[in-house]
Amino acid sequence: MTQAYHPDVSTDGGPGSRGTADASRRGGPGGRFGWRREGMWRRGIVTAACAVVLALLLILHSNVPNRIGNLGSLLETFLPWLGLAIPVLLVIGLLRRSAIALIAVLLPLTVWFNLFGGLISDKSAAGGNLTVLTHNVNAENPDPAATAKDVISGGADVVALEELPDNQVSTYVAQLKSAYPYHAVKGTVGLWSKYPISGVRAVDLRLGWTRAMRAAVATPHGSVAVYVAHLPSVRVNFSLGFTANGRDRSADALGLAIAQEKLPGVILLGDLNGTMNDRALASITSQMRSTQGVAGDGFGFSWPANFPMARIDQIMVKGIQPTKSWVLPATGSDHRPVAARVQIG
Repeated sequence: MTQAYHPDVSTDGGPGSRGTADASRRGGPGGRFGWRREGMWRRGIVTAACAVVLALLLILHSNVPNRIGNLGSLLETFLPWLGLAIPVLLVIGLLRRSAIALIAVLLPLTVWFNLFGGLISDKSAAGGNLTVLTHNVNAENPDPAATAKDVISGGADVVALEELPDNQVSTYVAQLKSAYPYHAVKGTVGLWSKYPISGVRAVDLRLGWTRAMRAAVATPHGSVAVYVAHLPSVRVNFSLGFTANGRDRSADALGLAIAQEKLPGVILLGDLNGTMNDRALASITSQMRSTQGVAGDGFGFSWPANFPMARIDQIMVKGIQPTKSWVLPATGSDHRPVAARVQIG
């Protein structure tokens, strides 16, 4: 009996078997490694949506309201860390073989680099004729003498210390005297200098006690106004949210004092319990520049000392050019010291 001829069936390695083998090697009729056209645009919708939401948070962070638990300030404090979600979304998109998810991930990636890409590179420059340093020494520091020696090793011309308890002030004065013959202490903050200081006064932060001061430092290149400040602490409370109202009021008071300064060159040193991204510090950040942002290398995170996650210890300037900014190694405090080199005159 004559059998019908079927061109798609082959028992001798003919065209039909080659087609089947080729399709198998391609992972199926849809394409190599399972990237089938009919599915790659339908899979990963949730991942793509998460990427879009992440991009919107980065773009519109200033629009997240503070009315409920100061959520906007909390978001802005740790804003750079949102970037950690980008590689996670990228991996999920690859595993899902989703073209739409991979394209969507480009949105937060682009926004993140637009916001923070400039901080990654080293922006330091040669020059500078004054080195300043600020350090929250921690009121519960177990070895203030060792911390004072660490501060001296930083090689700064002007040093600001915050969170000075009454029972440790004499230790810091004694340890720093040889390197810094001039000093002044107001409340829980102090200023030490290699150069003469004058015009020392407390700055009212609307707290009822002193946590900020102002002084004029007569450097060889001209006098500059130096402000030392320790704004109130903030807390994350599950029932109250980000409790920062006291800090916000103090930030406004400090910003007003700096705006009224008569000297053209101003340096702010201190623990502001907030980052440059935090809108609550706008009364300060709108008129001053961060040395880390202008002349630093990296984010310059300073707190907590064991694993820094945010830069809440700040050096800001007005009418002065920063040339270098850096973070020093940990001391006995829960904060790391930060330092900067600036050009006076």
